[in-house]
Amino acid sequence: MSSKRFKKLPNKTTELPAETIDKLLSVVKKNCTTKFDESVDLSFQINNKQKKSEINIRTIVNLPGGTGKKIKVAVVCEESKSSDAKSAGADIVGGDDFIEKIKGGEMNFEKLICTPSMMIKLSKLGKVLGPKGLMPNPKLGTVTDDLKKAISDAKSGQAEIRNDKDGNIGVSIGKKSFADDKLIKNFNAILETLEKEKSNNTIKGDLIRSAFITSTMGVSYRLKLGKSI
Repeated sequence: MSSKRFKKLPNKTTELPAETIDKLLSVVKKNCTTKFDESVDLSFQINNKQKKSEINIRTIVNLPGGTGKKIKVAVVCEESKSSDAKSAGADIVGGDDFIEKIKGGEMNFEKLICTPSMMIKLSKLGKVLGPKGLMPNPKLGTVTDDLKKAISDAKSGQAEIRNDKDGNIGVSIGKKSFADDKLIKNFNAILETLEKEKSNNTIKGDLIRSAFITSTMGVSYRLKLGKSI
């Protein structure tokens, strides 16, 4: 059953003609009628079912406008690099003892970064970290010796772009409180990343079938992307 608040929002919005993001942001923000700072979210349906293969996208995009979220970053590294990790802003730093704590279920962090040499030990915890999306991955820049950059990127604002088996991608571009130009910069960064993914994969036709924008507790609107991706 819908709440009284939700019933007051516009209905059948997904049936309206698609509009560009600059025209839709004010409408989406107007629908943010809760007491908290709602996220502004995108959802994409991609053409991941190809004749000879299935396209799976998993990558990281650095959002120039940030995410509006404070990310707790943990680092697994050698003792010789622990001071560098701490000075770079890591919230939790550890080695073998920390790996044992993770194995025991202690995972009070949102992002986990690991050095290549420690990854051999950490990889044994795939069943623990994998389902929560916390396993470090070289492709995502979270298995690296450049801890300063990895920590800085995680703290400054990153979004993971990953499709499910049905080709759906959900990603946030910020908060209602963000200025429109910040949200648009983040939106453009995501589109540029998806363009690169299309170039990296053999895809016939457009990568994106449809795109929508909404807020955490709002309704969805069809997005016009303005370019063929």
